[in-house]
Amino acid sequence: MTDEFADLHRPAFAADLLITALERNADKPALYLGDVVLTGGEMRDQISCFAQALASLGIGKGTSTAMLSKNRPEVLISMGATMISGCRASALNPMGSLDDHLYIVGDAGIQTLIFDPTAFEGRAAELVAQSPSIENVLSLGPSEVGTDILALAETFTPQRLRAADVAADDNSSMVYTGGTTGKPKGVVGSYQSGATLNQIQMAEWQWPDEPRFLICTPLSHAGAAFFIPTLLRGGALIVLPAFEPGAVLEAIEKHKISATMLVPTMIYLLMDHPDLPKRDVSSLQTLFYGASAMSPARLKEGIEKFGQIFFQFYGQTECGMTIAVLRKEEHLPDDPGRLATCGRPVPWLNVALLDDDLNEVPQGELGEICVRGPLVMKGYWNKPDETAEAFRGGWLHTGDVARKDKGGFMTIVDRKKDMIVTGGFNVFPREIEDVISAHPAVGSVAVVGVPDEKWGEAVKACVVLRAGQTVEAAELVERVRAAKGSVHAPKSIDFVDTLPLTPLGKLDKKALRSRYWESADRAVG
Repeated sequence: MTDEFADLHRPAFAADLLITALERNADKPALYLGDVVLTGGEMRDQISCFAQALASLGIGKGTSTAMLSKNRPEVLISMGATMISGCRASALNPMGSLDDHLYIVGDAGIQTLIFDPTAFEGRAAELVAQSPSIENVLSLGPSEVGTDILALAETFTPQRLRAADVAADDNSSMVYTGGTTGKPKGVVGSYQSGATLNQIQMAEWQWPDEPRFLICTPLSHAGAAFFIPTLLRGGALIVLPAFEPGAVLEAIEKHKISATMLVPTMIYLLMDHPDLPKRDVSSLQTLFYGASAMSPARLKEGIEKFGQIFFQFYGQTECGMTIAVLRKEEHLPDDPGRLATCGRPVPWLNVALLDDDLNEVPQGELGEICVRGPLVMKGYWNKPDETAEAFRGGWLHTGDVARKDKGGFMTIVDRKKDMIVTGGFNVFPREIEDVISAHPAVGSVAVVGVPDEKWGEAVKACVVLRAGQTVEAAELVERVRAAKGSVHAPKSIDFVDTLPLTPLGKLDKKALRSRYWESADRAVG
């Protein structure tokens, strides 16, 4: 085919969708953050000037960028501008350490650092001093470090937005895994995988009409994944600086929020907050949740308190957010087995449960969730061996062990790496966690294997009680023994005030295990 027809079958990528969304909502409020309210047209014009400022500095197609900022409107403007310019985008977690940030900047070869001077001027200076790859340092406002990109953008006049000429397989993003099993890996996303995510979100996810979407997670991470779909649906984003349960409940009532996204630990905090009975949350039509497993007992409680508004998405960094979904009407409150599932695979991907020999397991048997399709990552950055292992046999191996029922619903038993081997038996922590979390005194629980001279590993449960509640450890142990058998019964239970979380709010089992393995001969996995 000649060059004349090279773009004949080119799909709409994320930048194209963003341009369409902003044009559709040019005269409607699209973003609320504190006292700032921007229409789609105002966002469009600011993105245009920001993109022109980037171009004046030689930043454009293929430039590797990293964002370090708390939640503020300019984050979305910057993300839109780098997206339209064809940059390869990464994010530095605002709660990450200097070592974490230095590793990502160095590993990804970041050329342009964009940062929030109100919170990270010192960190930006440290990164610049220790990162030879950085060529441009851009501050979102006045700063002693780098160039004030906002002031530079104000010198330009808005122009019609045009997305950079990119190919489906070009690198669009590099998202780093949480690093719960060692140094984080750079997951390379393509423009094709990003477009596929948006298509599945638009077609499969249950959105309210003209959603008023509350974001209280970092905009530079998962929160931004709802930016384009919300605008394409004619809605608006209401952004909080961070997650605080009382502020979230207040925002739902004040702004008549119709949709939001939370991880399970955040949902638990909302359900247990004393303000919940006092707040009007009836406007909430869809509560998207994912990132980690949710206790079936607590999910049932959530349905009782909020209604049948829960929509679960299951995915991972390597195959973004939507390998499977559990729709609102599929959340059957009186069926704990259904509430324990992660839903059914989306039709746009090939999903199979495979054994170690890459054979599909029979219905009801345990197998690893493996995926093929255009949502799958390109690979791990500069890690060919890890990429080859993840793509063994022509499938993306998720590391999640699950079984599928006759209706096609998958129940994830646990992560392969979280499995406990005790006395020669394989024990999956989630099965124990689901039993313990069903006790009315338990707020949250995590189960890990700890070193044991007799058994190799012993089952330990770490339990956070609800406010004002008590329960004896022996009662919880017996509860597990009765439900799952003596092998699964914890050898010990620790009652703790909190469980360690990753910066994005997911349970950090590596940090939890390390408390018990630091003096052991074997390293924590």
